[in-house]
Amino acid sequence: MDMTRRTFAGLGGIAALSTLPQARASVAIGQPAKMPARALAHVAPELRPAALRMLAMGQLPTLTAASLPGVRAGAVRFTTAPLAQPSVEERMVPVRPGSSEVRVYVVNAKPGTRRGAILHTHGGGFILGSAQQEVPRLQAMASMLDCVIVSVDYALAPEARYTTSVEQNYAALRWLHRHADTIGADPARIALMGESAGGGHAAMLAFAARDRGEVPVSFQLLVYPMLDDRTGSTHHLPAAFGSIGWDPVSNVFGWSALLGIEPGSTGVPATAVPARRTDLSGLPPTFIGVGGIDLFASEDIEFSRRLLEAGVPTQLVVVPGAFHGFDAAAADTVLAQDFNAAKIKALRRAFVIV
Repeated sequence: MDMTRRTFAGLGGIAALSTLPQARASVAIGQPAKMPARALAHVAPELRPAALRMLAMGQLPTLTAASLPGVRAGAVRFTTAPLAQPSVEERMVPVRPGSSEVRVYVVNAKPGTRRGAILHTHGGGFILGSAQQEVPRLQAMASMLDCVIVSVDYALAPEARYTTSVEQNYAALRWLHRHADTIGADPARIALMGESAGGGHAAMLAFAARDRGEVPVSFQLLVYPMLDDRTGSTHHLPAAFGSIGWDPVSNVFGWSALLGIEPGSTGVPATAVPARRTDLSGLPPTFIGVGGIDLFASEDIEFSRRLLEAGVPTQLVVVPGAFHGFDAAAADTVLAQDFNAAKIKALRRAFVIV
């Protein structure tokens, strides 16, 4: 499959691309006059130029088991070299004694210090992306917060189902906690963070940490998280939701790949889907941010409501007229800057020693 930079960019907002400014800048703007007005009607005015760029790329390529290798090959073109500073170290972490390992990237390690730490899981619809692609962005965040970040290169679906990726992410969290002194982390100030499918993985990991009781998690920051397999399968939303970026058809494919069964069906295990969990008590304080016309807006708002009712301190930020990945696709806008600043502010609060 010939996957050009322009075509792969059409996957907009699924972290494999959304954080790469050079990819966004390389995409030519189409002819606005040819764009259907209804596609922009619900988009915030200052986000419309970015929305036009994404619409000019055309429809998302149909994601299937056959097309997926080509889409992934295209993603490699968007991997950029790490920044000169802060430091980045690649480590292999055992998942179980005597079994396989998972690769992690440790950003801004400072042995002997005790700083806030983030366990990060990348986005990509459960089927795309890599931790390596996120490194430059995470370096900038680690410098801004003076924290250490461990990003997990978990196995992608459908080759690996949710049971594998959850265990890999948990192994990385346990490693971070046990090796806090060697990387300069405070084991009492560990936050989970992820975007899109990475937000879904972070939410799954928060449940695993709560249920197993081995590693204390102080906070979770979920950026337009992918939380509910029923979105696009049995739960259908107005056309504006997911009209730009990650759409319902892609969502069904991503969940199907992760679960190994039909999304929305009665056999879906609750342990694989944060929105299907019945007990949200005991989860860490949470930040959830999402755009108002993101495909995940309704599920994220509902999850926030349930967290609050379960007694979990929760901050919800909904940006009117914002689509999936807008914070990267339109990073120079006030809406995106305010959204990104809210994430940093939430993490700063979480890392305050009380």
